[in-house]
Amino acid sequence: MKPTVKKALKFLFKKKYRQNFFAVRGFYNKMSDEKYLKMRFKTVMGKELDLENPKTFNEKLQWLKLYDRKPIYTTMVDKYAVKQYVAERIGDEYIIPTLGVWSSFDEIDFDSLPERFVLKCTHDSGGLVIVRDKAMLNREKARAKIERSLKRDYYLQSREWPYKNVPRKILAEVYMENENGVPLRDYKFYCFNGEPKFLYISEGLENHATASISFVTLDWQFAPYERSDFKPFETLPPKPEKLEDMIFLAKKLSDGCDFLRVDFYQINGNIYFSELTFFPCGGMLPFREKNHDCEIGEMLNLSK
Repeated sequence: MKPTVKKALKFLFKKKYRQNFFAVRGFYNKMSDEKYLKMRFKTVMGKELDLENPKTFNEKLQWLKLYDRKPIYTTMVDKYAVKQYVAERIGDEYIIPTLGVWSSFDEIDFDSLPERFVLKCTHDSGGLVIVRDKAMLNREKARAKIERSLKRDYYLQSREWPYKNVPRKILAEVYMENENGVPLRDYKFYCFNGEPKFLYISEGLENHATASISFVTLDWQFAPYERSDFKPFETLPPKPEKLEDMIFLAKKLSDGCDFLRVDFYQINGNIYFSELTFFPCGGMLPFREKNHDCEIGEMLNLSK
């Protein structure tokens, strides 16, 4: 048997990957959200999904997928529409400038774009092309990635309802970087019932193999939680100058939400909004220690 065939068979015999294989081909599209989530949760998390009495953080996020469906959530996850939403609440000085919005890759006017920019799809996670030198851009490779993302119904992947009706567009943004050469870091605040409780910092997410993610307390110490799918920082990066300001802004943006992750950058001493996320990792966040899922779950009060 050829090695490529053996590899494919091994892939399909693993239940999680077999489920992914059928999911991307639409086999589960007509399955109800509740039934699909129970099946998916059992496969990924290795336990039954308890929707009657959810206790863990991941279980409660699945519950929110099904029972917390405010129309405004569609705007909040739309990478283009959310800019105006956020600007109206905290100010447009926190918004990364937009260079253009298009419905298809062929519509992009590359001549009008600067030498460095970022392309992303408005409706999903992962449809991202970072261009540091336009002259070196492989347009066909970029086209393949963007068009693949435009075809993907991100809602069906893990039934994150807010993405269901987001218009599928291509967004170009200004390329952002620190002038002092410090790597760009995300500051992702976990907000429970309108209160930031902790955050995680991430660096180098372009390359999963070399990226780092660590959970951090609001007073800038390593938090006890860890993800099993990323290596943590070996040493805690310096506390950002605008940490208190970011905490204040995260509180404003998460007001009224049972749970919301609010993401910022600090670039050249200024705060910039990144995105809003209702269900980190689709509500199947892989904690290194299972008890951390329960501890964080206690912070999320669904009694309202």
